[in-house]
Amino acid sequence: MRKGIFIILIGICTTAKAQIPVELFGGHERTTVDVMFFKYFKNKQGENSRWLFFNRNRASVDYRMTKTTYLPQFGFTEAISYNHEKLKGFAPVLVGQVLSWGVYPKAGIQYAHISKNMTVFTWLVCETLEKPDLDYFLLFRFTPKLSEKVNLFTQIESVNAFPTESADNFNFTQRIRLGLQLKTYQFGAGADFNQTGNNTFTNIYNVGGFIRHEF
Repeated sequence: MRKGIFIILIGICTTAKAQIPVELFGGHERTTVDVMFFKYFKNKQGENSRWLFFNRNRASVDYRMTKTTYLPQFGFTEAISYNHEKLKGFAPVLVGQVLSWGVYPKAGIQYAHISKNMTVFTWLVCETLEKPDLDYFLLFRFTPKLSEKVNLFTQIESVNAFPTESADNFNFTQRIRLGLQLKTYQFGAGADFNQTGNNTFTNIYNVGGFIRHEF
C-alpha cells in the first residue's frame, strides 16, 4: 500500500514545475495526493496576460482497498479564464475534468483574487452535456504572518454538485486545513467531509494531517 502511494506521489511530482505546491494528506481511512496551482500566461513583454490557467490533479488511495472495492480514485481539472481588469476579478471560464468515472466539459463564471497572503477562487459552472450538473467551487486560503519566519496556514475548500434531474444525487465536499507555513513548507491538521444523496445522504469523512511543499 505504501509503495503504491509513493508511486502516485512521484508520478505527480515529476510533472511539476517550479512554484507548484504538492500536498500529501494522511487520514484515518485514506491517503490523498493533491497538486493545485494558478498561473497567468505571459504576454510579449513578459507580464501577466488576461488569461489565467488553473490546474488541479488529485488522487486518493483507501486503506481498505481490495481487488474490486475501495479502488483508487483520481481527478484532473484544467480551466482557462479570461480576466479583463474592468470585470473586477470576475471572468468567463472553460473547465475540463477527467474523473475516475468520466470526462466532463463545463463552462461558466469565475471569480479570482490572488495575493501574497490570501487567495479567494470560486466558480459556478454547468456541464455542457445532457442532464448536466451545476458545480459550485470555492477555495479560500489565508496565510498571515505570525512572526518573521512563520505564517499561519488556513485553507477551506468547498466542492458542490447540484443535479438538474430530480432523481439524481447531490454531492457536497468540504476540505479544511489548519497549520503553519515555514518558507516553502506547510503542515498541520486537516479533515475532508463528503455528503452524497438525494432525500437521504451518505456521510464520509477522513481526518488526519498534511504536509505541503512548493517545488
